[in-house]
Amino acid sequence: MRRAAPAHRYVIITDSNVGPLYALRAEESFDGEAVGTLMIPAGEVHKTRDTWGRLTDELLSLRCGRDTTIVALGGGVVGDVAGFVAATYMRGVPVVQVPTTLLAMIDASIGGKTGVDTPQGKNMVGSIHPPLAVVADPQTLATLGVEQLRAGLAEAIKHGVIADSAYFESVGRAIPAILSGGGEPSDALFALVVRSIEIKSSIVLHDEREGGLRKILNFGHTVAHAIEAASGYDVSHGDAVAIGMTVESRAAELAGVAEAGTADAIMHVLKAAGLPFRCPPDISVDRVVELMRSDKKVRSGRIEYALPERIGAMAGASSGWAVAIDENTVREAFA
Repeated sequence: MRRAAPAHRYVIITDSNVGPLYALRAEESFDGEAVGTLMIPAGEVHKTRDTWGRLTDELLSLRCGRDTTIVALGGGVVGDVAGFVAATYMRGVPVVQVPTTLLAMIDASIGGKTGVDTPQGKNMVGSIHPPLAVVADPQTLATLGVEQLRAGLAEAIKHGVIADSAYFESVGRAIPAILSGGGEPSDALFALVVRSIEIKSSIVLHDEREGGLRKILNFGHTVAHAIEAASGYDVSHGDAVAIGMTVESRAAELAGVAEAGTADAIMHVLKAAGLPFRCPPDISVDRVVELMRSDKKVRSGRIEYALPERIGAMAGASSGWAVAIDENTVREAFA
């Protein structure tokens, strides 16, 4: 961090899960420099404007200036909130992402998307504020439960679908070893982390502000974000993305956008990972569709999706990597 984000002061933002494990060790690594730690409650339900406001007030109370660097130590929620704090505090201070979950390590920490949730939907208030560095230590994955590993696998599967069919197949083969290893560093897990980072960072470097190619990273997420919001964030992001990829790939087949068998191939790997592929029965499709109508990707009143053409290739190159599908087709895909 001294090299990537030199600062007069460093402030670590973490949560009540990760802080007890790593905050003190992270503080001590600065070796006498001015460093402090702010902690938020763990969980998506705390990714709010209230949390953002409290953190910015605490930074002001600490008299942190523009020569402060924020260190986001934790999973995707911490990365999004801390990144948004950094993007807005005194009109922007540097942030370094230190992801400690598989999902954050391979996806959420890369690319600079920050934000908080609102009652109307996920990440509806935010900013793109790229980190000056991402420091990912796979040894932190050893403390993860199986459900958190599965959540990360959902994003790895997505990366294979959108960009690399060989990687998609390798993720499928690695799933038993990764889940049985309980997050302990292994060749299979390390290879997955490295390749997913390569895929996402390459896409972001080509299109940082999501004007075109970066939209393909949204595969599965239009449906996923609506399911998360409809559940009151009881459905995890990884589970929601798994359901979203199934529904959106099925809709792509029904619309003639994707090759036949694409959805089944995705569903097969999701099942191997123990991930869901159907909308929970207590969440109505009507409510999910209503929330999707407020999605950030709606254009001229139509919901746009990132859809696969086949495993390893996305549709929509001629339309800015976004494809509008009739609502009835999406409802049929849910069914």
